[in-house]
Amino acid sequence: MSAVSDAVRIAPPGNPISQSVRDSLVVAKRNLIRMSRIPEMVIFGLVQPIMFVVLFTYVFGGSMKIGGSTSSIDYKNFLMAGIFAQTVTFATASAGAGIADDMHKGLIDRFRSLPMARGAVLTGRTLADLVQTALTLLVLAVVALLVGWRVGSDGDTNIGKVLGAFGLLLLLGYAFTWIGALIGLTVRTPEAATSGGLIWLFPVTFISNAFVDTSNMTPWLRHVADWNPFSATVQACRELFANPGISASDAWPMQHPVWASLIYSVLIVAIFRTLAVRKYRSATA
Repeated sequence: MSAVSDAVRIAPPGNPISQSVRDSLVVAKRNLIRMSRIPEMVIFGLVQPIMFVVLFTYVFGGSMKIGGSTSSIDYKNFLMAGIFAQTVTFATASAGAGIADDMHKGLIDRFRSLPMARGAVLTGRTLADLVQTALTLLVLAVVALLVGWRVGSDGDTNIGKVLGAFGLLLLLGYAFTWIGALIGLTVRTPEAATSGGLIWLFPVTFISNAFVDTSNMTPWLRHVADWNPFSATVQACRELFANPGISASDAWPMQHPVWASLIYSVLIVAIFRTLAVRKYRSATA
């Protein structure tokens, strides 16, 4: 805490944007140091997505049809974009719980008393969560390769497209952490933030194209899935990875998934960052 306080106090006045960036980086560093001192936070964050990979691959893989094929290899390549997207969005719960914990301990009030940019506390927290998400995604990609996932399994791709897919995943994860930030500022306890951060994520991730072909859904449910922001990112990743699962839907997000993913994520950041910062300014312990 003293390091954060000192860094903020000695920061010379200047451009508001540069001050906001500087303050955000200081808070992000504080959160990353805290994470490094509690390694079980990172370890437990890795266990769940690895379990999903193993369970879906070896338990459900043999019974799933992708484009008429029941090959477990095809399903592995179809599945991984959905697992990656689910992993980055589930970081929402930990982000909300972390902010709620800071609120509960009075740390947010301490930050609010310092001469620092109002949005820096939340921005720094979400940036730290983004770093942790990137680490989780890296480990998960290695595990996916070990169980048989391959890029370019259904066409041609290149390193730029693969990196672009991971970039879209991180952008979606960053956008969703702002939803978690708003939840964390709204509820009273970290436990409530964890529950509130997960309860809406399950329908968002499962009413999508992440784990099944949406052509098998009823028409109204398929329409919901096709316009789901989560589905757009999953579809964009499959397209960039050149994995099976190219949608036959006429919905605009499924026909232009990369653009849809970018637009959705930017809109989510713009809306929920505004709401979270406004809530932060008026929040009381």
